[in-house]
Amino acid sequence: MMSPSGVTSYDTGEPQNGTVVAEIAFDELIPAYRHELLLHCYRLLGSLTDAEDVLQETLLAAWRGLDGFQHRASVRSWLYRIATNRCLNALRDRGRRIPPEPRPPFQPPEPSRHGDVPWLQPYPDTLLEHVPDAEPGPEARYATREAIELAFVAALQRLPPRQAAALVLCDVLGYPLGAAAPMLDTTPTAVKGLLQRARTALGRHRGDAQAEPPAPGSAQERHLVHRFAEAFTTDDIDTLVTLLTDDAWLAMPPAPHEYHGATAIAAFLRASAAWRADRRFELRPSRANGQPAFTWRLAGAVEPPAGVIVLTLTGDRLRGITRFHDDRLPRHFEPSLAGQAS
Repeated sequence: MMSPSGVTSYDTGEPQNGTVVAEIAFDELIPAYRHELLLHCYRLLGSLTDAEDVLQETLLAAWRGLDGFQHRASVRSWLYRIATNRCLNALRDRGRRIPPEPRPPFQPPEPSRHGDVPWLQPYPDTLLEHVPDAEPGPEARYATREAIELAFVAALQRLPPRQAAALVLCDVLGYPLGAAAPMLDTTPTAVKGLLQRARTALGRHRGDAQAEPPAPGSAQERHLVHRFAEAFTTDDIDTLVTLLTDDAWLAMPPAPHEYHGATAIAAFLRASAAWRADRRFELRPSRANGQPAFTWRLAGAVEPPAGVIVLTLTGDRLRGITRFHDDRLPRHFEPSLAGQAS
């Protein structure tokens, strides 16, 4: 976002014959934080579309508030405070903005259950490349990779918003209680309570610990992803089933239908394949949330991709297949689509 005047000033707080006032160009200050603020908003909102909107609100609020910024906190902490409160305001004022539920063109089998985070969207790894590779603070409990995985972001969505915000600020970003408290307009004692409840609930939502996924870009990851893509695009469902863990799941946001276990997943995939007859899917590899991903469409179709598939790996198996049915998303994953209207 370009600043209205291009240049403004604020008190650096550095003592030198009183106060040193630095002239800072707003459009030079913000790029250093823009991508990490977008990621922060995404973690709290679970939706890239909503995160982009709230980021713009955050930058506008920061511009308008520059005159009152007296450097009582670092620029980074000040911006995180604005972004956190804008996210909380958005959730309070307009709630979760759920995209229209897509209707399958065939009769699917009865789902195992209905998902409770239909607004969830993937986060392109190309955006993660612009986030500064800084070590989280000493209070952090989650490694950078774990704190962007799709399952972690989905689990955050099931927490009360202020609990989720406290957990992200303290356990992901590593802010101590005393630094997180003013960001949430509360006391360190209150943040401690929020954090304790959030940790308990997050552990319950995430379930049992799983084997580590293969390293990104490793031969093991490439082999498993290749086997999935080959089986998926040829409708070789028997082979695909052999790649799944016992507790594997298939989810399709914003559709609420979820299928858990190999038998249920296979039933859905067979119903889809029967409807498509000899028309098969085409996959184009990408990455999202630090995980292997694809854009997908019917092979030979002239229409843009129909959505994005993200794979959740554990050990040498697939634990999750999340197939996002949202044609606004592929433009973030295929550079050739970036300039096209969604």
